[in-house]
Amino acid sequence: MKKELQLQLSPEEAYDENLFRQVALKKAGINTDNQQAFARQVRRSIDARGRQVKVNVTAEVFVNETPTPLINTPHAYQKVSGKDPIIIVGAGPAGLFAALRAIELGVKPILIERGKDVRARRRDLAAINKNHIVNPESNYCFGEGGAGTYSDGKLYTRSKKRGDIRRIMEIFVSHGATEEILVDAHPHIGTNKLPKLVAELRESIIQAGGEVLFETKVVDFILEDNEMKGVITADGEKIKGLGVILATGHSARDIFHLLHKRNILIEAKPFALGVRVEHSQNLIDRIQYHCEIDRGPYLPASSYALVHQTLFKGKQRGVFSFCMCPGGFIVPAATSPGEIVVNGMSPSRRDSKYANSGMVVAVELEDLPQYQKYGPLAAMMFQSEVEQKAWKMGGETQTAPAQRLMDFTQRKVSKSLLDTSYQPGLRSVDMYEVLPDFIAERLRQGFIAFGNKMKGYLTNEAQIIGVESRTSSPVRIPRDKDSFGHPIIKRLYPCAEGAGYAGGIVSAAMDGERCAEKLIEQYVIK
Repeated sequence: MKKELQLQLSPEEAYDENLFRQVALKKAGINTDNQQAFARQVRRSIDARGRQVKVNVTAEVFVNETPTPLINTPHAYQKVSGKDPIIIVGAGPAGLFAALRAIELGVKPILIERGKDVRARRRDLAAINKNHIVNPESNYCFGEGGAGTYSDGKLYTRSKKRGDIRRIMEIFVSHGATEEILVDAHPHIGTNKLPKLVAELRESIIQAGGEVLFETKVVDFILEDNEMKGVITADGEKIKGLGVILATGHSARDIFHLLHKRNILIEAKPFALGVRVEHSQNLIDRIQYHCEIDRGPYLPASSYALVHQTLFKGKQRGVFSFCMCPGGFIVPAATSPGEIVVNGMSPSRRDSKYANSGMVVAVELEDLPQYQKYGPLAAMMFQSEVEQKAWKMGGETQTAPAQRLMDFTQRKVSKSLLDTSYQPGLRSVDMYEVLPDFIAERLRQGFIAFGNKMKGYLTNEAQIIGVESRTSSPVRIPRDKDSFGHPIIKRLYPCAEGAGYAGGIVSAAMDGERCAEKLIEQYVIK
């Protein structure tokens, strides 16, 4: 016998396995002493709107019946070593999942990554944090697994039109992720666990006969009669295939320059830019969970999502939270020397004493008239100049410019700064001197509004750290909405974040799968 239940539980009932079993069986009318009875959660979300936090749970109860697996048994990937290849540039989630999908469809992927494998990247991340040394080929953005591997690991997406979210989650689970990601409404793996999972995904590709090339930088394309026949690497090697999936991420500026130089159609794209705001996690918990001291042993570190419409010089723009990291850290995400970029990450336990979130302003192309001379690279050049100014204001190291939150809204330079999770350190500055005026003023309006929405949020016991600028790609590589191919260059498939079509691990993974399917349907399957 199987029963499905909709339960509203206390945090203790939801997160204590033994107590959950007792509550679920009792609700189902089953004796809790029945050793043939099994209860599990299949969906879970926290409702913190009332004074008492509740957890909404969809549960399944089985009696005298073997529970069905939460995931389908993953099939073995077929061997493709002798098949015609496709080329995938970039080994982030889009590239990895494009490669796996190609294998499922009987095609050999050649996955090319400019950075190092996921383990070797760690030394370069340590060099940024401790010695302020930025390796332009291996950093928080470049390398196996892409930006998401060492920046947070959230798996939540609202995008359902690109593919099957559940399928992506099950592939993660079959490669080592916990089944909890199939249950939680806002699943998260964590930066401490993602590297092993990414390495397992790569191993599946190699075991099936695919190729994965690390420290292999693409510097040119092989174009013949408006067809993309392959790529040329920094070592001069020519790698050819049936088509090229370009999944290079939102920070591969050299690829955008190359596309522009080769007269391959690209477009400037709106994005968002701002700062990271850092509070104590305990403060955010007390605001969100309505608790007096702390959240207790059962509730996870709380998060928030905020948005406010601002008006500046007659133009309305949104200010919104981005990539909120409860119990996390702020990290240096520059991809070149001479720039400051910050991002957030959370380990799986989310047990840091800090909460941080991007707080960013929507930037439209009409906001950048002085950059129009750069054509399709206009927004990218604006982004780059802000990052370079932050580097100068921070002291020309990876020390980041910062200011206490209320001081920023009152235009006061902070006499001192708080402790921080940002390892390279902070320097007190007037952030109005770092940020363009239309960004700074909209942030000021936003923080005041957020302080009214979340009592206690606007405080000098929080600080802003700049700059959060890699929210999405400032360049779009256009593609046909049906075929996913570039509208002019045949056999070129712009993919995921770097092309302007996805944001986050899951949506990028789904986009990678779809690009592989479309390329193979057009040029392989007859």
